[in-house]
Amino acid sequence: MKKKILKIIQSKNNVPLVCLTAYSKPFAKILDKYCDIVLVGDSLATAMYGMKNTHEVTIEMMIQHGISVKQNLNKALCVIDMPKDSYKTTKQAIKNARLIFKKTKCDAVKLECNGKNYEIIKNIVKKGMPVMGHIGFTPQYHKKFKPQGDSINEKKKLLDQAKKIQEAGSFSLVLECVNKNTAKIITKSLKIPTIGIGASLNCDGQILVTDDMLGLSGFYPKFVKKFANLNNIIEIGVKKYKKAVINKKHPTKKNTF
Repeated sequence: MKKKILKIIQSKNNVPLVCLTAYSKPFAKILDKYCDIVLVGDSLATAMYGMKNTHEVTIEMMIQHGISVKQNLNKALCVIDMPKDSYKTTKQAIKNARLIFKKTKCDAVKLECNGKNYEIIKNIVKKGMPVMGHIGFTPQYHKKFKPQGDSINEKKKLLDQAKKIQEAGSFSLVLECVNKNTAKIITKSLKIPTIGIGASLNCDGQILVTDDMLGLSGFYPKFVKKFANLNNIIEIGVKKYKKAVINKKHPTKKNTF
C-alpha cells in the first residue's frame, strides 16, 4: 500500500483530515500547504462550467483539470472523481480508472455508491488503483437534494453501504449530507476514515467545495460555511482596473516596454 494512502487510513481517530476541492494550478498550490486531500471533483461542472448538475462531466474534463492540479501538489493526496456513467461495468470502470491514473498521475479515484457497484470498486482496487467511496447524497444518482439517513431504514441502508464499500477495499469514505447520528454510527463502525460534507463533526475529516467556502460560487446551502468572500475582493479589483483604464492611469511607465 502506498505511503500516502496508509497515512490517510492511519489518521482514523486522530487529527481530523482537512480536504478541499481544486480544479486549477493556483488553487492546488495553496491547498497543498494545508490539506491532507485535494479532490478534483466533478463539482467543477457547476463551480466552473455553469452546468445545472454534474451529469454532463466527461473523462476528458476530469483528466485535464486533474493534470493541472496534480502537477502542483507535493504533500497532499490527489483524488479525482470518476464522472457519471464512466464506471457502469467493471470493464469500463477499470479502463477509465487506468486512463485517469495514467494521464494525471493521481493517487486515487472517487466513486459514488449506487447501492450496487461494490464489485466494481473491489476490482479497481485489485488492479492497484486506490478508491475513495461516497455515500449519502450522491449527486450523480440523485436529481433532487435531500439530506440522508434520517429514518431507521435509511440509517440501516447507509451503514450497510459503508461496510460493503470498506469490504470492497476503499481507503476512505465521503458522507454527504448525512444525519449526524447516522454519521456517528457509520464512523464508529468503520476502520477506514469518513470525510464529511454536511455530515457533522462526527466524521474523521471534512471536505467542502473550495469555490463555495471562499464565497465565489454563489451556492451556499446549509452545510457550506463561508470562510472568505473572494467575490467582493475580485469585484473591487476589477472596479479599480476599469477606473484606471478609463482614466488612462494604466499602463504606467512601470508596466510599459
